[in-house]
Amino acid sequence: MRDGRIPAATVARLPVYLQVLLEAAEAGVEVLASEDLARAAGYNAAKVRKDLSYLGTHGTRGVGYDVDALARELSRALGLLEDRPVVLVGVGNLGRALASYDGFRRRGFHLAALLDAAPSVIDQDVAGYRVRAVEELESVVVEHDISLAVLAIPAAQAQPMVDRLVAAGVRAILSFVPTHLAVPDDVTLRRVDLATELQILSFYEQVVVDAPTTTTTT
Repeated sequence: MRDGRIPAATVARLPVYLQVLLEAAEAGVEVLASEDLARAAGYNAAKVRKDLSYLGTHGTRGVGYDVDALARELSRALGLLEDRPVVLVGVGNLGRALASYDGFRRRGFHLAALLDAAPSVIDQDVAGYRVRAVEELESVVVEHDISLAVLAIPAAQAQPMVDRLVAAGVRAILSFVPTHLAVPDDVTLRRVDLATELQILSFYEQVVVDAPTTTTTT
């Protein structure tokens, strides 16, 4: 669960700041002004300073933020000082794409196990991982001390699987299932629905295209 003292909107921006800092470090930058951090992140400097103040980080006036120190602080806040093990449930087309996504490793996560229910998929090699049977879920969670899960299975199977994940000790779930899923108050669930995001984009694109032309008469 997130720190209750930090607003949810701020939490959502912290990974963006961290990515900017990691790229700056790779480029050899040691100090970054709040204006430069804000510009790279796509926010304004006042918002960046306020967000970072929740972490007790204020930078040095007239100088900026120590890139390495702030990256460590953000990593600590996000629980990423050590790589976090993740279980991926569902190895269909989307699951295979997720298993091949290098961004997990680069952002501080590693796939500890891939699980699926289809006999034709079990024991296959997918992106360098051996797919294990979903019946092994509880033992996999214990074996790898997993508290994070990614769900990419059909909607009809999703709620029972979420219930199993929660009962096994998973406390954070990223769902790619296009349906509402219920979890206890002490479990965090975030849903990514690509079709919904496209529909939202379509709405705004249509608003721009169909907006009436304003004419002025004198």
